[in-house]
Amino acid sequence: MDQLDLAPPKIISRSYPEDVAQCLVAAGISPLLARIYAARGILDPAQLDTGLGNLLPFTQLKNAQAMAVLLADAIAQNKKLLIVADYDADGATACAIGLRGLRAMGGRVDFIVPNRFEYGYGLTPEIVRLAAQSEPDILITVDNGIASVEGVAEANRFGMQVLVTDHHLPGESLPDALCIVNPNQPGCGFPSKNLSGAGVMFYVLLALRAELRARGAFAGETREPNLGNLLDLVALGTVADVVKLDDNNRILVWQGLQRIRAGRACCGINALLQTAKKPPERASAYELGFVVGPRLNAAGRLEDMSLGIACLLGDKMGEAAAIAAQLDALNRERRSIEVEMQQSALAALEGANLPGSCSGEDGVRSSIAMFDESWHQGVIGILASRLKDKFHRPVIAFARAQEGELKGSGRSIPGLHLRDALDRVPHLLQKFGGHAMAAGLSVREERFDEFRAAFESVAQSLLTPADLEQIVETDGALAAAHCTLEMAQRLDGEVWGQGFPQPAFCDAFEVAQQRVVGEKHLKLRLARGVQQFDAILFSHAEPLPEKIRAVYRIGVNEFNGASSLQLTVVHWEPT
Repeated sequence: MDQLDLAPPKIISRSYPEDVAQCLVAAGISPLLARIYAARGILDPAQLDTGLGNLLPFTQLKNAQAMAVLLADAIAQNKKLLIVADYDADGATACAIGLRGLRAMGGRVDFIVPNRFEYGYGLTPEIVRLAAQSEPDILITVDNGIASVEGVAEANRFGMQVLVTDHHLPGESLPDALCIVNPNQPGCGFPSKNLSGAGVMFYVLLALRAELRARGAFAGETREPNLGNLLDLVALGTVADVVKLDDNNRILVWQGLQRIRAGRACCGINALLQTAKKPPERASAYELGFVVGPRLNAAGRLEDMSLGIACLLGDKMGEAAAIAAQLDALNRERRSIEVEMQQSALAALEGANLPGSCSGEDGVRSSIAMFDESWHQGVIGILASRLKDKFHRPVIAFARAQEGELKGSGRSIPGLHLRDALDRVPHLLQKFGGHAMAAGLSVREERFDEFRAAFESVAQSLLTPADLEQIVETDGALAAAHCTLEMAQRLDGEVWGQGFPQPAFCDAFEVAQQRVVGEKHLKLRLARGVQQFDAILFSHAEPLPEKIRAVYRIGVNEFNGASSLQLTVVHWEPT
């Protein structure tokens, strides 16, 4: 029988080069922060400078200047531009950035966003024909287009020029677009391959502003637009799309957060934060990724992302608040659907003896591919992510789309590049695309079992037993002198996320007090020697043993206007 029974996660401390940590200490960084930074690839204190002057120049991004020339010509000729957006948060923010930026520079521009249930992903021939009804001169893709060979060909037949801005990995052939800006296209030497779709569009606007400046467009009474005002949207798209927070992306996110905290975000972001009762002045990458992003994504998952884009474009707080309330309601509905889907998936996986599945010689499966005719097409990506986290396996969840077709959404683990894995079974796929950790695909329903077996075979060939071992990484023990409110506030002010994880520590504690709050969380009082700490363990109502080894983060708890230290337990085991 196939097995998904997992051994308890293994707790390890992140390794770091001690010589690098010592150099950081010598530069004035505290020993704790030095070891944290060194474990995340920081080699030089200059990498921690989040000033805008440290952004990589747009001149290094292939075709950015060429696209700027084309757009400047189009603006001068009053050509009609139409942005073709994507239906996730990155696509929505990239669209809003493009609209706001191009309009600020004199562009005549509108947008269209495919409904995922009617048109699917990207610049398809169908969406091109829909776009043609408004007779645009130029189509500009954001967060899509690099794989739209047929769609671009259709646009060319209609006499529309296509400018592609994207960040996804290209296929074997590029579309015949007038110009392509994508850090991952062949021949692009841009050092950061991790730009989001929002980031790519922002860079194109930087190049366009420079081109217009060189043409004298901002002479006289014409004011040069401050593109820094778009960085709140860039930060949201970057965090919500879970791209790696390399040095360049951390600058973009930090600068965006500074604007949000200073009350200078667009009305839409402010409204979404207020709907969730999150004060903008304390916004962090967490709020972007787990508060604002999901509410924005709910529009694309359940209805139409044009609602989310409208929220980001609104310049009146009342209008933005009304749309944010709709998005919040959609997100609550999405959560309800997700819970039902997760329960059905876990029930099917109990014992992991799925019909038609296969396993390795030891009987342990290396992947999960599942389909249920009741599942919602807009929520399968979240389901795949939840199952991936629980079972530490690459997961693809499928829902029924049009007649005879299944749409799948996949999430992967380190060790298996999901798009490359799918590229090994192209004969079973109608279409696919994505990157290392996430991908979308479609298969014929009658070939689902065949695909599941083939995907398992690919996973077995690419993953080692070590890859399948669930690991909880920590930054080691936290000395009592550092377990303070001041250190928690210091860490809260940093940008953490994908590829630059929030610090987590591991220590032994005695459970001095515990009680259930909110029906499903444990409020704890943990003791370590003479010290005691308030702590919370979310989504766990069963009592803990008297002594535990806990992996935890330190944070700030705000209550009745007072700030205090609180530990958030993310994993525990009895000692």
